Amino acid sequence: MRRCCEGVGLPCLFKGVGMANPRPPRYLLVFDFDETIVDENSDDSVVRAAPGQALPESLRQSLHQGSYNEYMQRVLAFLGDQGVRVGDFKAVYENIPLSPGMTELFQFLSKNHELFEIILISDANMFGIEAKLRAAGVHSLFRKIFSNPSSFDKRGYLTLGPYHSHKCLDCPANMCKRKILTEYLAERAQEEVEFERLFYVGDGANDFCPSVTLTSADVAFPRKGYSMHRMTQEMEKKQPGAFQATVVPWESATEVARYLQELLQKKC
Repeated sequence: MRRCCEGVGLPCLFKGVGMANPRPPRYLLVFDFDETIVDENSDDSVVRAAPGQALPESLRQSLHQGSYNEYMQRVLAFLGDQGVRVGDFKAVYENIPLSPGMTELFQFLSKNHELFEIILISDANMFGIEAKLRAAGVHSLFRKIFSNPSSFDKRGYLTLGPYHSHKCLDCPANMCKRKILTEYLAERAQEEVEFERLFYVGDGANDFCPSVTLTSADVAFPRKGYSMHRMTQEMEKKQPGAFQATVVPWESATEVARYLQELLQKKC
């Protein structure tokens, strides 16, 4: 059953009395983190905590040996050896700038939180993401955050692990966002929560993988000029109609907010 809203962006209430439970949200909104919520790759940003704000050339060259997740484990171990500790990391993550218009988008979502269930899927790390979201005052907007596990060991070193294993040939070995999203939707369905539409806001190739599973009712918001945007364009050229979701590229997240606002207005 489709539900309408009374007034711009405001949810309507079922007529009658004695509602035992609030209505579940109508829409699922999925965010990436690096170069989506924030305007940098946080794995690059963390190097600012290093002495001289640089990594040794030998360490930088080791990126080509194995997975990126394993490379970042080596980077964090090096930073630990240099005396970088929790406060240093926290300061770096908290000061990464938000992407253009992201503050306005979060303000819109905060005002319409009853309509949107919001999750974050990122190949960064849990400590950095949560530090930034709390500093920005938006952590409570997210129902769930999926990212690589990170914690500080007895030495005070920030350690990193892979999120999971999977069989997707298009994604890095430590994370397939399509698998995470598919499992999340199945879990919510078991809890009798179904969404009218899915919205996916991202930028990278690993965001393209889950966006391929979106339906014609859904919307993909790729950051303009980034890998996800280019890959959707290439798919449309090679296989017209294969990418089913509506594609709305953005340079400022205010464009995402405007699209969602207009959608709510049409529902009224």
